[in-house]
Amino acid sequence: MTPAGYAYGSPPAPLTAWRLLLVGAAVFLLLVFSQAWVFPLMGEQASAAEGGLIRVLYLPAYAAAFLLFAAAPGATLQALLRQPFLIALMLIVAASTLWSIAPDQTLRRVFAAYCSALAGVVLASRFRWPELAEVIAGSFAALAVIAFVVPIVMPSIGIMQEIFPGAWRGVWPEKNALGGNMALGFAAMGAAAALNPRRRLLWWGFMALALLLTLLSTSKTSLVALVMGLGGLVLVAIMRRGPATRIAVVWLAVLGVGMVAGVMLLAADLFFEVLGKDATLTGRTKIWAAAMTQIEQRPWTGYGYGVVWDDLGPWAPLASMVKEAGFTPQHAHNAWVEQWIGMGLLGLAAFALFYAQTLFLALLALFRDRGAYLAVPFLIVYSLMSITESVAVTYNDFRWVLFVTIAVKLAWPDHEVERRRA
Repeated sequence: MTPAGYAYGSPPAPLTAWRLLLVGAAVFLLLVFSQAWVFPLMGEQASAAEGGLIRVLYLPAYAAAFLLFAAAPGATLQALLRQPFLIALMLIVAASTLWSIAPDQTLRRVFAAYCSALAGVVLASRFRWPELAEVIAGSFAALAVIAFVVPIVMPSIGIMQEIFPGAWRGVWPEKNALGGNMALGFAAMGAAAALNPRRRLLWWGFMALALLLTLLSTSKTSLVALVMGLGGLVLVAIMRRGPATRIAVVWLAVLGVGMVAGVMLLAADLFFEVLGKDATLTGRTKIWAAAMTQIEQRPWTGYGYGVVWDDLGPWAPLASMVKEAGFTPQHAHNAWVEQWIGMGLLGLAAFALFYAQTLFLALLALFRDRGAYLAVPFLIVYSLMSITESVAVTYNDFRWVLFVTIAVKLAWPDHEVERRRA
């Protein structure tokens, strides 16, 4: 029987000193990868020297990932083998050093990308779904509290002063970062509440805080993502009620997606007006067009992992994109374009297969796995973010770390974690 007060499966492992250390290491590495400390520490315009300092400050997160790996190396490697497309993607990341326009920078970023991916794999291999949900939700809860306190105590940091004055940004450079992170956090906290009902009131309270911060950020796109994440939580809850309900919900979901797609295609102006965007998505389509012009010159290989946007040479791809777009972009503002320009069609195909496999496993989880409470809402929000932000195959970014975590965990069920513990 299911233990009283615990909704799914066996009870959580006892909180020994060693287990507390592992949980603490997991939360710590997520907080470091959240980059919530970079803007308050360095400001909006970090110099090259400060950039070197920032790289050093990520080393403790790498150490935490290696600690979790050392605690169970066999389970970590076996969990990784369940995601062959992730392995292929990481191999292409490293191989891009051979054709990179700045091989020394690519090589340095390959190490950071591998440590970031390792963090996701070890989180998936070490924790069961209820535990993993609370580890992730706990990290977002800490960020939410900090992001709420900082604008009150230090409004010059926490509230935007020039562009979008009055919009809250918490501890990130701009409001969309706060809104996007809180949308992801809302989904994770909802999953923690569903999978750990003894503490659901606690997580509901943090969900309310995440919603408040999203509203204060004034980011309409983030608010839409949050609502869609909530819809994902409701979808999973309904799907677990029985076969007949599942069929009806699937049909309604397909109908809803079709209606949204129809509005985007046939009434795009109305869609953008609801989001508070112009038809260029605040200049993003100009970036995509400029990036595609450069991609046409090296479609198969791209220009090397993680270097296109930092090469300031007069003949570099960025110079041409700045001239075509009319401003200097910081990244592609699209996860798919980012892979293509950095690693060519090979990297794009590897990411697409990894992403498709993850979505397929999440769809299966809807019918048979409690992990759907965390996976489905997260993937809905993440997928929406990937259209307008470069959140895939990034280094030192906890959104990518969390995607890897969810992807690997979908292929590494709880009974494997329990077998390894036994």
